[in-house]
Order: sequence, then structure tokens, then C-alpha cells
Amino acid sequence: MIVGTAGHIDHGKTALVRALTGVDTDRLAEEKARGITIDLGFAYADLGDGSVTGFVDVPGHERLVHTMVAGAGGIDLALIVIAADDGIMPQTQEHLAILSLLGVSRAIVAISKADLADTESIAALRKDIAAALATTPLARAPILPVSVVSGQGIEALRDMLAVAAAETTARDASGEVRLIVDRSFTLEGAGTVVTGILRSGAVAAGDQLVVSPSGMPVRVRGLRAQNRRIERAEAGARVALNLAGAAKDQIRRGDMVVSPGLHAPTDRIDVALRWIDPKPLRSGLRARLHLGAAEVEARLVPLGAALTDGRELVQMVLERPLAARIGDTFILRDGSASRTLGGGRLLDLRPPARRRATPERHAALRAADIDDPTSALSALLAVTPNYVELDVFLRDRAVPSSSADAVSADASVIGPAGGRVAILPRTLDALNTAMQQTLLAHHDSNPDLQGIGHEALRLSLTPRLPKPVFDAVLRDAITAGRLVAEAGFVRLPAHAPKMSAADEGVYARIAPLLAAEQRFRPPRVRDIAGALDLPEPEIRRLMKLSARLGRVDQIAHDHFFLRETTAEMAAIIRRLSAQADDGWFTAPAFRDEVQSGRKVAIEVLDFFDRLGLTTRRGDLRQLNRHRADLF
Repeated sequence: MIVGTAGHIDHGKTALVRALTGVDTDRLAEEKARGITIDLGFAYADLGDGSVTGFVDVPGHERLVHTMVAGAGGIDLALIVIAADDGIMPQTQEHLAILSLLGVSRAIVAISKADLADTESIAALRKDIAAALATTPLARAPILPVSVVSGQGIEALRDMLAVAAAETTARDASGEVRLIVDRSFTLEGAGTVVTGILRSGAVAAGDQLVVSPSGMPVRVRGLRAQNRRIERAEAGARVALNLAGAAKDQIRRGDMVVSPGLHAPTDRIDVALRWIDPKPLRSGLRARLHLGAAEVEARLVPLGAALTDGRELVQMVLERPLAARIGDTFILRDGSASRTLGGGRLLDLRPPARRRATPERHAALRAADIDDPTSALSALLAVTPNYVELDVFLRDRAVPSSSADAVSADASVIGPAGGRVAILPRTLDALNTAMQQTLLAHHDSNPDLQGIGHEALRLSLTPRLPKPVFDAVLRDAITAGRLVAEAGFVRLPAHAPKMSAADEGVYARIAPLLAAEQRFRPPRVRDIAGALDLPEPEIRRLMKLSARLGRVDQIAHDHFFLRETTAEMAAIIRRLSAQADDGWFTAPAFRDEVQSGRKVAIEVLDFFDRLGLTTRRGDLRQLNRHRADLF
């Protein structure tokens, strides 16, 4: 269990931790000289339950609230300290508000310096404390008078903490590693050490991790948890990691040490925000965001809606990227860092910068507010855009990929590795039906056209899936025989483009001119018109019609190749790319294969570049494996 102190300056938080653990958490010379806590202090003790309880001692001074927030994140229980001779002070109230906004729901209130007040004063203070806690998640917290001078209540407090430690539920260690850094320093003979509470996952010596948002890779040399050297630490423990690959000044408070797959910092976040003093939010308001142990300036943009419990939907635009997780809690303070404005929960780490306040976005954010990943995914799939990028969803919630099947059990998962989407089966069925209906309507209106282009078909459908995912859906439909794809066009199997009898007669005379030995260097429109003694515009019209019917391809202006020839040239490109050591081949190599002039060979290669069959780098080309089956 991790216990975090809270309370006004000089109310005895550090002295109480010392009485419970025997450790003085004021480690800085200035702290000892001034008698106040300036930075986070840490202590560990076995309170009698057989486990080691960690204490995070935070400053009480109003100017150090940002440090208090860094220490309060991730604690299991708050030890709220209120001096009997002072009572509830402004910083006490602010700390209580911060604990509530961060979602801390377990606490013990210690009335410190009980030896300085009489029984009646302490009874009155009990009533004041109960009233202050009544509207917070800490309303049921026990209240206990204590004195480090006389020893009053210390053993009872220790017993309470031991019971709370025994009741603390172990966090899930199966997730990805997330450790929020609150200290970074160097130890002689060891190197760089970072400390923090392990929010999720498990870490062991030898693990390869990443410091985010910088993206710097590091290796765990060794670790300590709860002040003991160990081989492996699990979520919930306070951990010190000895890291290889990073210097102390390359890691700062607020950075995260994470599993490599979680490194995806963001500078734009949609959140659910609860104000301490509700008031209309002016768009563009600047505030200080405290997230984990990080502090950064944020510009706030209201999204024009609220959740049922009154939290306002807001987009935060950050001055620099941060590592974060959906569901993390945060605190907002004013621009001068003198007053806490509110706090809340992160809902979306990849929100749009435009059309961010639509009813569809509001519905998606309400769904994203669900904590359970499986339930959240189901809710998101039921609202626009009706699909979820599954790998992004898992990463942004720190859900291990091994849990993907369980989380998406009620969905269909389609698309390439790393770019998969989850979609409800009924939505996918509706999409396939819409494809059929769209193509049928197109064929009825355009009987002479071969079909609809891949991209045009994708853009015409709802939901508008990412291109790689739509290609996977299309491949499934083609494999099942529901659709046919030819040269970048999609059609229904029963559709056969038609040409008039007169045009068929002329085409029958043209086709031989484009075939046989001259197929790789066919005559152009003007040459065909001269050979057949027909008007050049008429030949051009007929050739364009033939291209729409899929019989020929227009490689360049007035230069048409039979579809069979195009497919043959595509096969040559696949062979040339496969034979090259690195996949890249030259235009002269292709020219020699088709035995045509350099100009025609370049025109053909440019045609394939436009279609995406090849990618170009200077004078070299390579087969695009994603479009390798185009012909």
C-alpha cells in the first residue's frame, strides 16, 4: 500500500510519518534548516500486517501544490493531517479538493498535535472535519486524534493503516509497464536512477523500456521496491529503477518509463473536467495542467457539452507533448499557479482539431468515459464513426495486446497488423450491403463503365474505413465472389460493360493493331486513324470508351495498350523487382524486357507509378507490395 500525506504547512505531516516509520522524510538541507517539506519525501515500514507500506510525504505550502499533486497521484490511501491548534486551513481545503478530483476515495484523518488542545476543542474540530468531508469521496474517513509528543493515538493509527494495507487490492500486473517519474538522480557506481509508483504492469532487471515523451530507449539494470532490492516489481509498488542508456538530466519529473509499445505522446487531449467553482469557460483560457508528476501549460477549448454528472467536456491543447493514458486523472491550476481550478479524467488522446464539438464527438466521449475496456469498446462501436482503431485503443489504455481477443470478443477485427480496426458484425454486414447497392446503382446509371475505382468506392461508403482496412474488406468480398476487381476498378460479377454494334465493328479493326509483336509499342490515336481512314476524334472517343470498359489502358495521351498487355507488363515489373537484390530496378532494365523505346518505357512506368503498382526513388522503381495484385 502507498500512503500519501495531505494537509496545511506545519501541521506535522513529516513528524507523524517519522513517528510511524522511524524515517525522517525531510532529506534536503534547506528542509531541515527551515523545518518544512519542500520536495517529496519517502519512507517505508512494516506496520504489522507483514507487508511494507510506503509513505509519500508532500509539502503543505501553497506555492508547492504542484509537488503535492505529483505525490498524490497513484496513492492507495490519503493520510490527511489537521493540527488541533489550527484547525482546517486554506491549504487543507485545497488538498481535500485535489484528492477528490484525483479520485482518491480512501483516507484516514489524523488530528495532529492533540496534546495542544482540550477535549471540547477536538470534538468541535471533529464536527468541522466531518462537515468538510461530507460532500467528497472521503466522507467515511475515520478521524483520530494523535500526538507525536505524547504518543497519543500513534499505535491506533498504525493499526488502522495495517488494516487498510491488508484490505488494499493488488493492482493488475498483467498490463503494460507505466512508471511516472517523480525523481531522477545519479548514484555513484550505479548511474542513473529514477523513482516513481508503478502504475501498471511488472518490471524486472534486463527489461527494455522507453522514456516517454522523448522516446529514449533504456534498459533496467536493477531495481528496488518499498526500499528493498528485488528482482521483479508489480503494479502498485513504489519503485526505484537503475537505468542504462540515459543520463540523469535526460529524464525529468513527469516523464514516463513505459513498455516500448506504449510510447505515443500527445499534445491534444479531450477530457471530462469538473470545476471547483463552476463558471462559463472562455475558449482559449490558459491554465497549468498537472498530470501525474508532469506540469505543462494548456489552452482550453470548451466542447459545448457535459456528462450526466456535470463534468464538462473540454479539449486541452498542450504546449509540449506528454505521455498519458486514457483514464488518468489530472488537476488544473490557474496560469499563475496560485489557485486550483478543477480536475478530471482523460478521455481521448487523439482527438480531432476540427469538428471537435459535434454531437457525434460528444457521444464518442461519453462512451470513452467508461473505465472497463471491453464495455468502452462496445459503446464506442455503437456511435459514429462506428469503428475503433483497435491497436490505438489498446495502447492508449495500456491494455496488453494479449487481451485484444477478450476485449474485442463481440466485434469483428479486420485490417493489417498494427492497423487493425474493431467493428460490430452488423455494421460490417451493412457496409458490405451498401457496397453492393452502390455498385448496382452505378452500373444502372453507367452501363458502359467498367465499375467504380477503389478509392471512390471507399469514400462513398459509411463508415469511411482507413484505406488498408477497406482493402481488407474488399479482398474478403472478392474472395467470396461478391465483387470483382480489375485494374483498380470494382464491379459486380454480373456486370458486363457494353459497346454499341457499330463501335464493336470499329474496335474489332483496332484491336489487332495493338496486339502481337507491336503490343509493347502500339500505334497512337493519330496513327490508328490514318491506318483505318477514320476521323481522329472518333478513334479517340472509341479508345476512351474501350478504356472505361476495361479493354485497354490509357498509358499516356492518345496512347492505349490492350489490358492483356498491361497485365503482362505488370508481371514483368514484379519479376524485375523480385530479381533485384534490394527490390529496386532501373527504367533501362524494363525497356530491354519490353523491347521498346526509352520514351515509351518511361511513359509505361509513370502510368504504373500513378496507379501505385510501383514506387519511385530517383531513377529507380520498386514494386509496391500492397498493390502487387493490381493486375
